Amino acid sequence: MPDSKKMTAAIHAYVEGFSNRDSGSIAALYAVDASVEDPIGSPLKHGREAILEFYTEAVMTGAQLTLQGPIRVGGNFAAFAFSVNLTFGGVHQRIDVIDTFCFNEANEITEMRAFWGPENMHGFQ
Repeated sequence: MPDSKKMTAAIHAYVEGFSNRDSGSIAALYAVDASVEDPIGSPLKHGREAILEFYTEAVMTGAQLTLQGPIRVGGNFAAFAFSVNLTFGGVHQRIDVIDTFCFNEANEITEMRAFWGPENMHGFQ
């Protein structure tokens, strides 16, 4: 069973990776055979190389993540609500998201699923 404290620390490192625009540190949190589904229903990104490519594009937007409430841990899963804050053309935009992470015994993320849709996007034109 993964360690809940290490799972929580990984989520904080994930948020910090966005603050630092460090896609490498974010991708390093994942197992080599992990998957990312962001948002739910979009094509899966499989493997650390595809995940690194995904996060390299994501951090280039200047997105900053802000946790909205406590991290919830149960078994080998963690869920957390957060907002993604962006500024495009001087206009502040926000996406409200809930992510779920599944962890392996090495406390690496094996699966990430991001729950958000158009109704969670604010300030977009």
